[in-house]
Amino acid sequence: MAPSTEAARVSIATFNVHMGVDGWGRPFDVVAECAELDADLLVLQEAWTPNEGGPGTAATIASKLGYRVVAEASLARGRLYEPVATTSRRWSPLFGQLRMFRPAHRLEGERQGGRSGRGRRANVRGRWGIALLARVPVHDPGVLDLGSLRRDAARRAVVRCTTVLGGRTVSVFGTHMSHITHFSPAQYRRLARLLPPDNTPAVLAGDMNMWGPPVNSFFPAWRRAVVGRTWPSWRPHSQLDHVLITPALSVVDARIAAASGSDHRPVVVTLGLA
Repeated sequence: MAPSTEAARVSIATFNVHMGVDGWGRPFDVVAECAELDADLLVLQEAWTPNEGGPGTAATIASKLGYRVVAEASLARGRLYEPVATTSRRWSPLFGQLRMFRPAHRLEGERQGGRSGRGRRANVRGRWGIALLARVPVHDPGVLDLGSLRRDAARRAVVRCTTVLGGRTVSVFGTHMSHITHFSPAQYRRLARLLPPDNTPAVLAGDMNMWGPPVNSFFPAWRRAVVGRTWPSWRPHSQLDHVLITPALSVVDARIAAASGSDHRPVVVTLGLA
């Protein structure tokens, strides 16, 4: 049963779902993966919404699991390609290579490397973005713009809302930041100016495309609710997916979920008031 607005705890998960497909374009059961997380608030990155032909990733998860889509932001236009015919158990064609090549999708304006024959494969046009889903009462939903960087094909944003925890208002933010090679520190400084004061209860969750210590350097009063490896999912060596909290909140439970069809592992935390 979902907790009431006076609940003493709230659970939050962040999950880069990679459009619900692996590196070959083979679909995985993203609904089942999200059900396993069992979070009150769910932040999704790389959620896919086709221009035509049915609901997108966020809408499907919401309808199947009893969430509602609180806020959603399209970050880029792109194409989702049909799966490659393969029996490989690897996540992508160049599994384990330093230079990861993904034939599953392409963002409009994205620089491409390698040769895969993608132009000859059937594809669906759509939008690639982030979403915030909730199964508890929330207020003040919205989207904050972080702008775009010259080398990044996506325009970045933050989805937000507030909820009530133990009688206090908690601000919740979800995002998917540019890669550090796109000079993302400029966006981190913009984000820091948009966040609430450090002495209020607040959560920032998402795929930060950056390791924990550098992320913390932009939000020195915040702390990571969980520390562990999230990327790549099959043999993780780095944490790119984070949940950061202000000192007004405490961590009741925290975990990094098991590998799924995505290249990222989800992060799930249960929070209370400090």
